[in-house]
Amino acid sequence: MFDQILGLPAHPLIIHFAVVLTVLLTVVAVGYALLAARRPLLAWALVLLSVVAPAAVFAARESGERLREARFASAGGALGERIEVHEGFALPLLLSVSALALGSLVLVYATTSARGSTHDRLGRTATLGLSALVVALAAATAYLVFRAGDSGARAVWSS
Repeated sequence: MFDQILGLPAHPLIIHFAVVLTVLLTVVAVGYALLAARRPLLAWALVLLSVVAPAAVFAARESGERLREARFASAGGALGERIEVHEGFALPLLLSVSALALGSLVLVYATTSARGSTHDRLGRTATLGLSALVVALAAATAYLVFRAGDSGARAVWSS
């Protein structure tokens, strides 16, 4: 399933979805956390991205494992080291994007007022704490997606 797409290795194709969706998730999550007036506009996008970005990162991780098994199982030396460094970012990125998605969904729930109320469901203090957590998770996720992409590019393009 994660091996090929139309005869091409799936990983180079899937990672572009994962990178774009993860960056969009971080930007929209920070916007939602910091711009309370824009929350009604951003909520639907944040919920959607919170579902699809972790799925895309999971697919990128799985396709990367298949690519290594199929084409680079015996890679050693400098190439093998670069691949290992790149592969080392897969699980931390998946965990961070999943944590960001979960935190974002909780924040959307917390800031959506209950019927007949104009206040946040969990109160102002909880909303501020969740907002700070989402911003921190977004920063960590942005760092990891950059490092994963950079190490992947170095694995492919370094000689």
